[in-house]
Amino acid sequence: MSAKSASQAFTLGIEEEYLLVDRQTRQLASDPPEQLFRACAKALPKMVTHEFLRAQIEIGTKVCTDIAEAREELIRLRQCVADIADRFGLAIIAASSHPSAYWTDQQHTRLDRYDLLAEDLGAVVRRLLTCGMHVHVGIPDNDQRIDLMNQCVYFLPHLLALSTSSPFWGGDNTGLKSYRLSVFNELPRTGLPDRFNSWSDYQRHVNVLVEAGLIKDASMLWWDIRPSCRFPTLEMRVTDVCTRLEDALCIAALYLATLKMLDNLRQNNQRWREYAPMLIQENRWRAQRYGIDSGLIDFRLETKVEFAELVEQWIDLVGEAADELGCPNEIRHARDIIQQGTSAHRQTQTYQQARSQGADHQQALEAVIDGLIEETLSFR
Repeated sequence: MSAKSASQAFTLGIEEEYLLVDRQTRQLASDPPEQLFRACAKALPKMVTHEFLRAQIEIGTKVCTDIAEAREELIRLRQCVADIADRFGLAIIAASSHPSAYWTDQQHTRLDRYDLLAEDLGAVVRRLLTCGMHVHVGIPDNDQRIDLMNQCVYFLPHLLALSTSSPFWGGDNTGLKSYRLSVFNELPRTGLPDRFNSWSDYQRHVNVLVEAGLIKDASMLWWDIRPSCRFPTLEMRVTDVCTRLEDALCIAALYLATLKMLDNLRQNNQRWREYAPMLIQENRWRAQRYGIDSGLIDFRLETKVEFAELVEQWIDLVGEAADELGCPNEIRHARDIIQQGTSAHRQTQTYQQARSQGADHQQALEAVIDGLIEETLSFR
């Protein structure tokens, strides 16, 4: 790797998608004023964009050299977008589903890309009333990016479990900690990526779909992890968006440190064992259904292990890499998530508490939304 490439390796960028809600009704702003988006674009050039649905807004940090810089960026972006939304009587919530909204009431953003998706995918994409968090890690070498993707798949369910924020759908407590994934799985080209032998092997497969006219480019591969087609990064996409900023930074740090740990192994001609997709898929389902509550399978031991124990093993495994990257405190925050629960836990607890105090179903859902609004900016 050249000196220039080495300096670009393991940089970091984070994208978060938020829902825009009316402060008075707590319902989604299904058609927010375009002036809001223009104001955000002026205040944060090239860092704020539309999403598929009008009620969504997406932010993306600049390229960050470390987690400390990413923290500053996320605080600035959340704060700025929230302040601008407030001028229009709206608030942002960092959650992967709105507790009571119905997808049939929403409008998609009228841009060529989104018009094409709406026509191509029908109701499947119109149901996509979900938000996620994507973490980009700079890995300039193409073959290295593919190799690390193949190995990192093992850890995706663990990242998902720590991030869950979508227990409700259309006013219903689904029993899942991440219902977002159920909705997203309906789209084509989602889920775990296939294993590829090299960058050229990956490109060969992508080109089959492009040449057949089925996709425009690799940006229409919506896997849980993928090589970005815009940047020399490996983009993690499996996680819900985290309501608490500290949880988001923890997950970004764990992903970053895990890739660094795998690369350190690679430099010593070692590698993480790769397991069959059917096994990874089982852990993915368990993370989607139970989050951190019921453990995941340790494939080496062939037994289910409590998630708190897995987290301790993970922190130890990536500890040296985290020290190299300057993010040991952020990865240790995973212990706090275990103790305090994810956003999904707090949402269901808020709902149950409100009902126990005499609130009806709708009032309890509104209490959940109020909690999400407050917690999205709890860093202030």
